[in-house]
Amino acid sequence: MIHPSAVIDSTARIGNKVEIGPSSVIQKDVWVGAGTKIGARVVIGEGTRIGKNCQVHEFAKIGEVAEGFLRKRRKIYLVMGDDNVVQECVTLDRGAAGKTTIGRGNCFMANSHVGPDCLVGNKVVLAVGATLSGKNIVDDYAILGGLASVDEAYRIGTHALVTASARVSRDIPPYMLASGARARLFGLNAAALRNRGFSEEKLKELKRAYYLIFRAGLNLKQSIKRLAREKLAQTPEIQQIIQFMQSPAV
Repeated sequence: MIHPSAVIDSTARIGNKVEIGPSSVIQKDVWVGAGTKIGARVVIGEGTRIGKNCQVHEFAKIGEVAEGFLRKRRKIYLVMGDDNVVQECVTLDRGAAGKTTIGRGNCFMANSHVGPDCLVGNKVVLAVGATLSGKNIVDDYAILGGLASVDEAYRIGTHALVTASARVSRDIPPYMLASGARARLFGLNAAALRNRGFSEEKLKELKRAYYLIFRAGLNLKQSIKRLAREKLAQTPEIQQIIQFMQSPAV
């Protein structure tokens, strides 16, 4: 059902069984996948791609040009996958230099924000008021607590948790918990990992890796050698942490 007060550009492609609420605006060259529901007074910016079975609630703004960023002559987009939930008053900016990319199955709670040129994976949660500044990479299953903020061009690893009201001005490695006004690591994101089916043996290995890499006073090379001696370095999850630490920043 498309409400008669919705404004939809003639170039927009609207899939089957899409619902669009009153006074929503769909700009030119927008694609909306089948089964997606768009609430009242939503704005979908030019060139935005939205996947199937997404839910976009009232007053959200998706794919608009970020305030203060100049338009580029070449096309810049926001591309979103399937099954995402975008709650009330969320803003998801389109790219400024490239493309904002959002995976599938994510939840953006009310008043959260994704800045331009971010890459958000799958099953990510941004709680109420959480903010990505721009050029951030957020890997699968990461969680940002309410009012948490991430400064521009920092990364959040898979299964990591940033607690409420924390400000992130460093990369947060996979599987870790970060907290504080100036966020720092406080160990493993153990509760969430248990909920996702990680065994106690796996948690023990990850805790050992956390100690050797971040708390034992060793540099990364020394930590990897210790992990190798203890036959932990080739554990897939620990390999992810090592690769994250070795890879360049955004």
